[in-house]
Amino acid sequence: MSFCGKNVVYGKASLLIFIFITILTISYFLMIDTVDFRSHFLQSPPSKWVPPCRSLSPLRVYMYDLPRRFNVGMLRRAVSDESPVTRESLSPWPQSSGLRKQHSVEYWMMASLLYNNNNNNNNNNGGKIGEERESELKNAEAIRVFDPEIAHVFFVPFFSSLSFNVYGHNMTDPVTLRDKQLQIDILKFLRESKYWQRSGGRDHVIPMHHPNAFRFLREQVNASILIVADFGRYSKSMSNLRKDVVAPYVHVVDSYTDDDAPDPFTSRTTLLFFRGRTVRKDEGVVRAKLAKILANYEDVHYERSVASQESIKLSTQGMRMSKFCLHPAGDTPSSCRLFDAIVSHCVPVIVSDQIELPFEDEIDYSEFSIFFSTEEALKPGYMVDQLRKVPKEQWVDMHKKLKNISHHYEFQFPPKREDAVNMLWRQIRHKIPSTTLDSHRKRRLKIPDWWGKR
Repeated sequence: MSFCGKNVVYGKASLLIFIFITILTISYFLMIDTVDFRSHFLQSPPSKWVPPCRSLSPLRVYMYDLPRRFNVGMLRRAVSDESPVTRESLSPWPQSSGLRKQHSVEYWMMASLLYNNNNNNNNNNGGKIGEERESELKNAEAIRVFDPEIAHVFFVPFFSSLSFNVYGHNMTDPVTLRDKQLQIDILKFLRESKYWQRSGGRDHVIPMHHPNAFRFLREQVNASILIVADFGRYSKSMSNLRKDVVAPYVHVVDSYTDDDAPDPFTSRTTLLFFRGRTVRKDEGVVRAKLAKILANYEDVHYERSVASQESIKLSTQGMRMSKFCLHPAGDTPSSCRLFDAIVSHCVPVIVSDQIELPFEDEIDYSEFSIFFSTEEALKPGYMVDQLRKVPKEQWVDMHKKLKNISHHYEFQFPPKREDAVNMLWRQIRHKIPSTTLDSHRKRRLKIPDWWGKR
């Protein structure tokens, strides 16, 4: 065979070997699923807002049966019934509750568990039987179980926010002792529970939404999963994002359910809207300063007011007629105003340097909100100039996103899929791995936790 012939044979052999190795390599990477060839040959569609996905199975929650004085008894103090509340005996949240409503997260969480009741021996099923009820429970983010041994978490239905509003709002009033006594009694109850003792309370969920809720003994429950509005009045050792859940306020303005204007950008004639208290403590001092900076703009409405039914009505109307709604910090970094703006489909303008937002691992607030630092907001003319520069197309897109996500901020009974209370239970599920880790380590450590000393 000639030299050229040998080269042809060798060339064919080399080509076959190369093809074989290539096929083998591709097969290997496909088997271990480390190469996505679609990313090289197929163009990805443009990114779109994707709604949060529900969990695969409901969170199993054991709810303690507490006497009504710890929860709904504070809504109807003239009634002396101390038996634990049931779905049938649950009183509706009173319409005339005013600002107490904004911190009523504790009520809606308990109500959801009363409705999503997985007691096979209980006929209390909301009038639904068989497959329909079973399907409804499967769609719930959390169900109440009556066997504590199978529970993922334990819910403590103590209405600490309502207790402060009813008994402790005037901190110098002797009736405040009632608020303190309830905290003493619930802590005694929990410490006698073997399930609290087992985990040190780490797998217990305690609503503490009002900044002053549980204020006398809150340090005694700092290992638990706390449901808070923000971290403005908590030390880092007491409350943090790793173990706790930020909950939205319950909005006090009516939801804008018929927002179908053909041109909402044009029909909303007010550029920026704010109505509320302007004298606040801590970071909230920014409100009084903004009152001066935002004066004398024809299309900016910045008004001092106090909470009343008439004030809420006027705020509802004002937000629906405005493109942007201002959310400055109050006594703490958050306030109900942000969630009033969301359900009014008014683009929130957030001026609060230390705010933490609900569901932020699932929802990107920058897609429908605008943020300014306090320093930026206090520059004369700066914030208004920036808002005027927002193109119509961008504002319309943000408005559409608000309409798409506003149902995540609705508290209601019975609960509905992807509403606020179901979103909260899903957030609680996200905390379980770290609480389980802490509980397991606590059981085997023979000395105080050395990790925190590093």
